[in-house]
Amino acid sequence: MSAGPAVDPRGPRFQAILTTIVLAVVLITQWWPLLAAQTVVFAIGAFIGLKQSPYALVYRTLVAPRLKPSAEREDAAPLRFAQSVGFVFALIGTIGFVTELTVLGIVATAFALFAAFLNAAFNFCLGCEMYLLLKRFSPTTSAS
Repeated sequence: MSAGPAVDPRGPRFQAILTTIVLAVVLITQWWPLLAAQTVVFAIGAFIGLKQSPYALVYRTLVAPRLKPSAEREDAAPLRFAQSVGFVFALIGTIGFVTELTVLGIVATAFALFAAFLNAAFNFCLGCEMYLLLKRFSPTTSAS
């Protein structure tokens, strides 16, 4: 997973707000097609790129032009990792709902919602923190 360029941290937070809303609606309605759509959004952000995410497009076209420019930037790698974690939970949730393992769908969706809510409400990216922790404890390779 290549990091790509650094991003304006307001964009991912906006995306977390939209994700929180979508996942809350999924938990209330248990409508798996909406969770499947969110799974695709996570997949695009994780595996194609943050800028290609539909929520990033909404942010860039509707929100960012109304904000003052910011010099603050954030590494994209932890954000992409967080999107991949969200993808896994949303995929498991979708599978749970589709196969009528409703408890699995609810639990997986609730975990994804919890993480999105932490980012949206408190600017705490749980997936980003996991990435940094894993990076800290992963062995490094040195060229000989």
